[in-house]
Amino acid sequence: MCETTLDRSLAGHFSALEDPRCPIKRHHNLIDMIVIAIAATLCGADGWVAIAQFGRTKRPWFAQFLELPKGIPAHDTFGRVFGLLAPEAFETCFRAWVASIREVIPGEIIAIDGKTLRRSHDRAKGLAALHVVSAWATANRVVLGQVATDAKSNEITAIPQLLALLRLQGCIVTIDAMGCQTKIAEQIIEQGADYVLALKGNQGTLATEVEEAFIDADARDYAGVDTQMHETHEHGHGRVETRRYRTLGDLSGVPRSALWKGMNMIGMVESQREVAGKITRETRFYIGSIATDVARFARAVRDHWGVENDLHWSLDVAFREDDCRVREPGARENLAVLRHIALTRLKNDNTKLGIKNKRLKAGWDERYLTKLLFEAPDAKPKTRVSDSPNISVA
Repeated sequence: MCETTLDRSLAGHFSALEDPRCPIKRHHNLIDMIVIAIAATLCGADGWVAIAQFGRTKRPWFAQFLELPKGIPAHDTFGRVFGLLAPEAFETCFRAWVASIREVIPGEIIAIDGKTLRRSHDRAKGLAALHVVSAWATANRVVLGQVATDAKSNEITAIPQLLALLRLQGCIVTIDAMGCQTKIAEQIIEQGADYVLALKGNQGTLATEVEEAFIDADARDYAGVDTQMHETHEHGHGRVETRRYRTLGDLSGVPRSALWKGMNMIGMVESQREVAGKITRETRFYIGSIATDVARFARAVRDHWGVENDLHWSLDVAFREDDCRVREPGARENLAVLRHIALTRLKNDNTKLGIKNKRLKAGWDERYLTKLLFEAPDAKPKTRVSDSPNISVA
C-alpha cells in the first residue's frame, strides 16, 4: 500500500471542491478524477484521451490510495466533468495549494503577463481563442493565479481582477504596456506593493514626456539630478548583448506623473545586440514606484522578460499548450489550470532535468511521481537582492 494520504497531498487541496454533477449520475469520485488528471498532466498527458489512457495504465498504482468505485473514467467523462467544474472554484483550490508552498520573499518580482492559447478557438460556434493572464512569482517559480478572457484586449479588465486575488505586500509588480493604467498602478500601491510598468504608445503624452525628460537630462550629462546607471554585458551562442539601465528621479519634466499614485521614478533600458556582425538597437521606457534604485529596476525588467522562458516557453515546448484542441468553455480553462499545477510542481523540484524530461521520468518512475504528488516541494535557496558593484551613482 502507498504510505500516503490525499489530505497531505497536492491534490488534497482540491478535496473540498463542490461536485457539479447530479448525485445519481456520479459513477466516479470527483477527487479521484482530479488526482488522476493532475498525475497524468505531470507525466506528459496533454488532453482528456491521454489522461484517461494514463489512468488505465496506472490503475493498480492509483488503486493504492483512490477508491475508484467504477474503475478509470473514460476520456469523454473527464472532458464532461472538467467542463462542468466552475473554473473560478478550481482556480481557488489551485491558489490555496500555491499559498501553502510559497515562501514570502520581500521584494520578489511578480510578473503579470498574458498568453493566447492559439488553437482553443471554435469558429463554428463563434468562440474566440482563450487568453489567460497569469501572475508568475519569479523567485518562488510558481504561478500565483490566472484569469481567463476571450481576447487580449480584455487584459485591462482582467489584470485588476487577478491582482485582487493575490497577496502582494512587499513585492514589485511588473506589467507590460497593456497594463500601464493609472487605476492598475493605484491598486498595486493600495495592496502594499510597488510597480514597474512598461511604457509605450498607449500612454502617448506620458511616453513623450518620459522620453523628453531623459533627452534633457542626458544633454546636461545628468548633472544635478537623482539618477543611477547600471550596464551589463553578455555573450554566448554567437551573440553579444549590452544593456544599459538608467533611472531618473527628477519628474519635473513629467507633469502627468502626478496622475499616477506612488510614481517616483522613470526608467530607460538601452539594448544593443550583435549577431553575425549585424547590430540592432532598442530603447524602452518605464515608470515605477521604486525610487531610483537601479539594481531593483534592472532586476524587475530582467525578471519580467524571464516570464517568457520560465512560464510561456515551458508551456509551449514542454506542454505543447498551443497545440491543445480542447475548446469547450470551462474545460479549456480548467485544463490550463492543470498545466499550471504541473509546471509549478515541476519547477519546484530539484531533480537535474528539464521540464520535458521530468515529465517523462514521472511517467516511468512511480517513486518520483509519488514524491511530486505527496511530498512538499524541495526547499529553495535563500533569495535576496544583491548589490551590484557596477552601479554608478551620478
